[in-house]
Amino acid sequence: MSVWRPVTALWRREMVRFVRQRSRITGALAQPIVFWLLLGGGLNASFRPAGAAPDVSYVEYFYPGMIALVLLFTAIFATISTVEDRREGFLQGVMVAPAPRWAIVLGQALGGTTLAVAQGALCLLLAPTMGIPLSAGAIGSTLAVMAIVAMSLTSLGLIIAWRMESTQGFHAIMNLILIPIWLLSGAFFPAAGAPAPLSWLMTLNPLTYGLAALRRCLYLSQPAATAAEPGLAVSLVISLVFCVVAFAGATRTAMRSGA
Repeated sequence: MSVWRPVTALWRREMVRFVRQRSRITGALAQPIVFWLLLGGGLNASFRPAGAAPDVSYVEYFYPGMIALVLLFTAIFATISTVEDRREGFLQGVMVAPAPRWAIVLGQALGGTTLAVAQGALCLLLAPTMGIPLSAGAIGSTLAVMAIVAMSLTSLGLIIAWRMESTQGFHAIMNLILIPIWLLSGAFFPAAGAPAPLSWLMTLNPLTYGLAALRRCLYLSQPAATAAEPGLAVSLVISLVFCVVAFAGATRTAMRSGA
């Protein structure tokens, strides 16, 4: 039980920090919705996603990508606290405590994952406006996929955050790595209509399969709408492997860090 106490404490601290910093809700939730409304609405009449079902508009196609962007922004805002904790001396105090590094990383990752899934769940309220029927099975499976994707992105963010000394450097590296990963996941445009080099990059991108699993779970009762996406079983396996590898990488980085 003593091993899990730091996990619970760090998770609870992230929840308290989030409640006290209401601006994070605006940054992580409102900004992707604005992108979805502006970009989706602006391109809806002139862009038809290649390989998508004939009755799927671009606004509807972009909707799962907007949810993935919410998870991504929450991961960025959650992991930046690691850089702030180092500057304020809190991280050094945590590291000298008699707790394994994996427990410290797990507490941080679970905090970011919980916040990401909670905000992603709010976005599901917009699904009926897109004509996407949500059953209990679709909601449950979608939330499970959100948790896997959020855990992966948060762990990836921690790999970067544990190496950074300043928030400016953290933002620069995060924008250089995570935003392209999102763009090449099929969130903004499908691989079917992309040039060959981009299509290969999208195939190699692990987030592509997380987003594919998210789409298939959203359209659980309409499998024809996601016929062009990778299979659900394959997408889940790759997403889980990516999650485990990212968490292992974050733990290894934390073990090698002297804070």
